[in-house]
Amino acid sequence: MSDPLPQHRSDLQRDVSTREQRKLKARAEVHRTIWFGLGTFGLVGWSVTLPALAGIAIGIWIDHRVPSRFSWTLMLLVLGVALGCFNAWRWVSRESQNESDEEGAE
Repeated sequence: MSDPLPQHRSDLQRDVSTREQRKLKARAEVHRTIWFGLGTFGLVGWSVTLPALAGIAIGIWIDHRVPSRFSWTLMLLVLGVALGCFNAWRWVSRESQNESDEEGAE
């Protein structure tokens, strides 16, 4: 019977090594403070909020100018939120891709 313990040890060593490298990299990156994280949350929040507010404003304007059975305000609010969420998702995925590319380069 072969002993599965050596394979388990090499997996554990690789995991510990990866975590150690991440911790050392985080300590070396001084510019990534708590304020950086809060700024990122703010940027993502505003990237959803601004299109939603724009959709509401345009929808209210259309509803006052063109009477209809449908609420343009609600439709454009939903469209603005969807557009904002897509924009935020694209930005976050691009940032995470940049981080993984930087980790791969080291």
